[in-house]
Amino acid sequence: MAAEGAQVAVLDLDGESAAAVADEVGGVSFAVDVRDPDAVRAAVDDAAARLGGLDTIFNNAGTGGMARLHEYEPDEFRRVVDVNLHGVWHGIRAAVPHMLAGGGGSIVNTASISGIRPSPGEGPYSAAKAAIVALTQSAALEYGARRIRVNAVAPGAVRSAMTTPLLGLGQWEQIWTDRTPLGRVGDPEDIADVVVFLSSDLARYITGQVLVVDGGMILHGAGIDGVLDYVMQMMEGPAEAPPRG
Repeated sequence: MAAEGAQVAVLDLDGESAAAVADEVGGVSFAVDVRDPDAVRAAVDDAAARLGGLDTIFNNAGTGGMARLHEYEPDEFRRVVDVNLHGVWHGIRAAVPHMLAGGGGSIVNTASISGIRPSPGEGPYSAAKAAIVALTQSAALEYGARRIRVNAVAPGAVRSAMTTPLLGLGQWEQIWTDRTPLGRVGDPEDIADVVVFLSSDLARYITGQVLVVDGGMILHGAGIDGVLDYVMQMMEGPAEAPPRG
């Protein structure tokens, strides 16, 4: 976004990391837990005041877990849903007043192929990501007449802090590579470029859409099929890798 001329505010639970990214792009940063609606609104208001307005927000904070549904502790289930779903709503809630005042804008939310094709073990995550699709479409309907476009990206296997444990799990990086028609695990830039496109005037007639960015992985099924059993087997003893097809 900065490379395309945007002034950028970076919000993250890790304030030091947010500041480091903001320094790289000449932006501003805020340490924020997206589960806190008042903190999100305060940070967005402050950013808009310091940067001269707000016309784009990318709601990207996420977290995950891995367990069978009956094995999730209620607090952990709520944590996953709070970050992935409520965090997106808190961002929309904070940004829309500024966009209405400015005459329009673009909202992009991070969904996931897990919200379209869930795998065993990711119940609260896949449920929250599926809900983001509905939330995105609801917002597109509510604000389209006010020139606010709302879209989502649904990443597949992408290198990130969330996927690092999986990529280091036995043969899992090769399994993901084999499951992806384009033959590689995605990089953050693969998602970022699509987000910039959806935020730009090039996407001026696109709203309410969920754009899958996964190298074709979803054509073969869900993203992490087999992970839960693989992890359980590793905990119990030597594990056989799941099929790569």
